[in-house]
Amino acid sequence: MEIGAAAAIGMGLAAGLSAAGSAIGDGLACGKAIEGIARQPESKGNVMTLMFISVGLIESLPIIGIVVAFILMGQM
Repeated sequence: MEIGAAAAIGMGLAAGLSAAGSAIGDGLACGKAIEGIARQPESKGNVMTLMFISVGLIESLPIIGIVVAFILMGQM
């Protein structure tokens, strides 16, 4: 396999899989936050703060995936 073809496949996998993983992680984090708020409505502020922090950390994964894709684009 040619290096350019392998880099193109790697670019697609890096961007696509990181976006899919991030979407799954965001869904799970938000779902659990809603469950926690439903159980204890008085802790809404703390739960929402922690949820936004965790969603921000989860969203760093696709950013890293895009950076890897750009690095692989330089290999083409």
